[in-house]
Amino acid sequence: MTAMKEESGEDAAEGEMPDGDRPDGEGPDGEGPDGREAYVPSQRRIERERHRRGRARRSAAVAALSTLVTAVVLYLVVVDAPGWPRTKETFFDASFAREAFPKVLEGLWLNLRLFVVCGVVVLVLGTLIAVARTLRGPMYWPVRALATAYTDFFRGLPLIICLSIVVFGVPALQLQGVTNDPVLLGGTGLVLTYSAYVAEVVRAGIESVHPSQRAAARSLGLTTRQTLRHVVLPQAVRRQVPPLLNDMVSLQKDTSLVSIGGAVEAMRSADIIVGRSLNYTAYIVAALLFVALTIPMTRFTDWVTARMDRRRSQGGTV
Repeated sequence: MTAMKEESGEDAAEGEMPDGDRPDGEGPDGEGPDGREAYVPSQRRIERERHRRGRARRSAAVAALSTLVTAVVLYLVVVDAPGWPRTKETFFDASFAREAFPKVLEGLWLNLRLFVVCGVVVLVLGTLIAVARTLRGPMYWPVRALATAYTDFFRGLPLIICLSIVVFGVPALQLQGVTNDPVLLGGTGLVLTYSAYVAEVVRAGIESVHPSQRAAARSLGLTTRQTLRHVVLPQAVRRQVPPLLNDMVSLQKDTSLVSIGGAVEAMRSADIIVGRSLNYTAYIVAALLFVALTIPMTRFTDWVTARMDRRRSQGGTV
């Protein structure tokens, strides 16, 4: 009798249940199909998960309802405006949109090429300027001074003025061997301005690396150049990915400014159509195309930022 009671107590302590009450896939010893002990959530956990799902459904329903109400109110405000019929005819004409779309899309190809080429050059030149500003020692003082003067000048100069000076000023010099192509000159103006912005971003990243990293690298026998290349720059660039991506988003939009020199990109194509038809729908088409390009880059930037924040909060490598 005593042995039977002890065996019963052991069975109860181990939490065994009849075969009919076991979850699917568990063996007679409470093991899963792979031989390991199956996980059975507690009732409190089940209730907590159910509460979270219910709260998420309520939040989604409230967000959808508020969005719908806001959209309806904005629609009524716009449609009931006295000048809406004329505005609709001038800015939202479907026939003019169909006519403008292929021409604006063809001009957008130039914007994309400018963005890719200028983006690569800006990243390289901006990094070089940032490195020049962080060089140490009295021997590099002229290099630091020139890099600082370049950064301060082009960060303070409005982009439209920089483009005007480069696009119209360089051809006026009539220099031998210097191009007069407005696309190349406009791209040069973009590179000059955005390299200054990127240089400051990269410099901030370099200075954010703790001095102990340099000291550790030098103690291992690395030279100053090797320390910068293999230790400092990888950490600096990785930390500055979100602001760098923001600069690239701005560069992608500002490629339309090269039209001031006569380059036929998306904005200039829309401007030609508007001048011929006196209908502004082409501008809306160009705006939607630019937004369609910018939104994915913006969302990617947000994703990278959130990912880095999560890794930083968890103590991982940024």
